[in-house]
Amino acid sequence: MKELVMLITALTTTTAAAAGKPQDAANFYVSDKVTVEKVTFQNQYHMKVAGNLFTPKTLDRGARHPAIVVGHPMGAVKEQSANLYATKMAEQGFVTLSLDLSFWGDSEGQPRNAVSPDLYAEDFSAAVDFLRSRPFVDRERVGAIGICGSGSFVISAAKIDPRIKAVATVSMYDMGAASRNALRHSQTIEQRKQLIAEAAAQRDVEFAGGKPRYTSGTVHELKPDTHPIQREFFDFYRTPRGEFTPKGSSPELTTHPTLTSAVKFMNFYPFNDIETISPRPMLFITGADAHSREFSEEAYRLAAEPKELVVIPGAGHVDLYDRVGLIPFDRLTAFFKSNLR
Repeated sequence: MKELVMLITALTTTTAAAAGKPQDAANFYVSDKVTVEKVTFQNQYHMKVAGNLFTPKTLDRGARHPAIVVGHPMGAVKEQSANLYATKMAEQGFVTLSLDLSFWGDSEGQPRNAVSPDLYAEDFSAAVDFLRSRPFVDRERVGAIGICGSGSFVISAAKIDPRIKAVATVSMYDMGAASRNALRHSQTIEQRKQLIAEAAAQRDVEFAGGKPRYTSGTVHELKPDTHPIQREFFDFYRTPRGEFTPKGSSPELTTHPTLTSAVKFMNFYPFNDIETISPRPMLFITGADAHSREFSEEAYRLAAEPKELVVIPGAGHVDLYDRVGLIPFDRLTAFFKSNLR
């Protein structure tokens, strides 16, 4: 396929940087056309994975239908972005499942907020296990959407799980490259080694009974010198626009992984062998102004056909979490209807 870069015309020109909540932000959208059911299932490590199963109210449960797994941004939970995508795609006739990755939200895993790229990928496959067991789901028509960090996790899963028939990523972060190199390769090897050394030292602290230490994540207070990217995340995670604290967690820990586990991303290379997903199709969606755009472009460059890259004018990274005037649900619908036939 010839390279396709679709510039989708935005329905609104309000930017995420504008004061206040964007008018089209709808993270907590609820549809009267969709039924939602809380579900749990086990991954192959016998850990409980929690999700929300969305079905159209008009669904013929005597027939079999295409289904889509939806993964949340890294450090978030299903109630942040994933439920919105699952709801909107269910409105289009798909059975959809948003899930909490292990160690986050309502899913099991100790310590809380731990990083485990292999387990995150396993959770996507476990979600496929669950969907394929539903009598109203066509076992051979299951796809997946990964938002932000989940974009790299679903790619990792799809490389070794051919039951995932079509993959779409939105505002994708390659969590491995982001951890090793930072954005635009701005982190030196010496800085990387320093982070690794800090995490190793913290292991000794915790082994001796000390408390866990948390890292990165979204700031809890804006200051005059707060970086624009942190301001972008703050506008979602620390305001009513997208703020959500799961039961048993605390606002202070939301989005913050444990320091000792976060360095595991250094060994995470989701784009290695991405070409082996072919001939299953891949769709990469990114904002034209997104700080994360480099990851979608790199994945597109490395992936084999069939593949598409969709660039949304006027959209930043977080805009595609919840701004229904910018998110190309029509493009996602067309992609999955075509490839989950």
